[in-house]
Amino acid sequence: MATKKASALDNLWGRADALAGRLAALPWGRRHAVAAILGAVATLALPPIYLMPVLYPAFAGLVWLLPRGLGWVHAFFTGWWFGMGFFVSSLYWIGFAPYTLSASLWWAVPIAMILLPMGLSIFHGVATMAASRWGGGHLRRALALTLALGITEWLRGHIFTGLPWNLAGYGWVGSDAMAQAASVFGMYGVTVLAVASATLAAGVARGSPRRRMAALAVAIALPLVAWAGGAVRLAAAPEQGADNVPGVGLRIVQANIPQKKKWEPELFARNFSMHRELSAKDRPDWITHVIWPETAVVIDLTRFPDWAEAAAAIVPPGGLLLTGTLRRAVNQQQIWNSMVAVDGQGNITEVFDKFHLVPFGEYMPLRSILPFKKLTQGSMDFSAGPGPRTLQLKGIPPVGPLICYEVIFPGEVVDRANRPEWLLNFTNDAWYGQTAGPHQHMAISRMRTIEEGLPLIRSANTGISAVFDAYGREIARLDLNTQGVLDVELPRPAATLTLYGQFGDIITMFLIVLVFLSLLRAPNN
Repeated sequence: MATKKASALDNLWGRADALAGRLAALPWGRRHAVAAILGAVATLALPPIYLMPVLYPAFAGLVWLLPRGLGWVHAFFTGWWFGMGFFVSSLYWIGFAPYTLSASLWWAVPIAMILLPMGLSIFHGVATMAASRWGGGHLRRALALTLALGITEWLRGHIFTGLPWNLAGYGWVGSDAMAQAASVFGMYGVTVLAVASATLAAGVARGSPRRRMAALAVAIALPLVAWAGGAVRLAAAPEQGADNVPGVGLRIVQANIPQKKKWEPELFARNFSMHRELSAKDRPDWITHVIWPETAVVIDLTRFPDWAEAAAAIVPPGGLLLTGTLRRAVNQQQIWNSMVAVDGQGNITEVFDKFHLVPFGEYMPLRSILPFKKLTQGSMDFSAGPGPRTLQLKGIPPVGPLICYEVIFPGEVVDRANRPEWLLNFTNDAWYGQTAGPHQHMAISRMRTIEEGLPLIRSANTGISAVFDAYGREIARLDLNTQGVLDVELPRPAATLTLYGQFGDIITMFLIVLVFLSLLRAPNN
């Protein structure tokens, strides 16, 4: 038996050596083509597919494409082409947005589908260039690449307003148990762990049997330990759907209005009436609050009291309507993407303005230089709100609103000096059709619940509307292109504050330091 096991391992080592050797010897053109293919393969681990094992050949292959002595230019473009394969195949759906708005914006499609990935891929290029400078064997390069990607992925989420969409760590969140790692490490930290596990698989090539076994063991152990820890956390959690706030019932309205019809002035009244009808139809008497999605009302409810009074007609007794709306300054020189709370008398009791705006969609960066307007309706750029806030609203626990894509930023979704007890995400994914985009957006939103230990209510125009408890478990949903409502009770927050909720990205930096110390001790051959 021992002889057969040794023979099987020798066969594995031999195959890994041969593959690593072939990848290392590729000429630059084929090297970059293979890198792009590996990047595209890695996206299969992301939502909505969640094929997590593909991370291993993708990132191990990337390590093998960075042999000792590779020049810094070739190292940079190896990572850059990996990023192109990754981002073009995972963000293709962004190209649907301008065309959904108007066929005349066809020119913006290649900008969205090609130029954005080209820019994002620079982060991967910098990571591979930095990793290649460390030299050494596969184990050392795996740790160097983990270190470099851990840093550049964090930077991708922060500089130039940040875009932490489809971090590699999202390949780990297909199971509720593995996703719980975010409660400790956050998604930047989970990304470090996922990349470490996948790159260390490259250590099965070119090394002593002991070193190969150690690399393989750690590569397997990291996700298994994450799964086991998550399973323990879920086992100690309240029964799914059973731990709710007494006396709070929510009706989430999804009107399923196509994007082009949403902004036609002659349909404003019809769309508004559609939301009102869905809000009132067959509504149970335990519903206390009604929620409409992002810009469900395109008329400024703070300036047109007759519209606010019409909205108030569907407010449950003693409750509120929480809806997305556009808000304009009195002098018409500013506009905000906002949420308002409307009581039963038509009074606006609270206003929240979106604080993390979408470049090119809600404002035009470098407007004084670039001769373009933003891609969404209107020529005026949106103004940004002051930042995350906790609202004290009538009849409901303190809430942290988030409008559309500002929910994607780990560690930036709550006011830490005044923490809310739940998160409310207003969004509109009608721009992206029947693509992976809305599924990715919802999965990314879900991870904020696990990081912060807070339930999340997600109200979307055409889907996906959903309710998640404080452990990221799905309570209810309305799928894409579906008209309907969700009647749910509000889940409670987790009983204890998560480690990530307490310390944020300090934990990510701690992991990066650990990888750096491991790299210093790694053998240089």
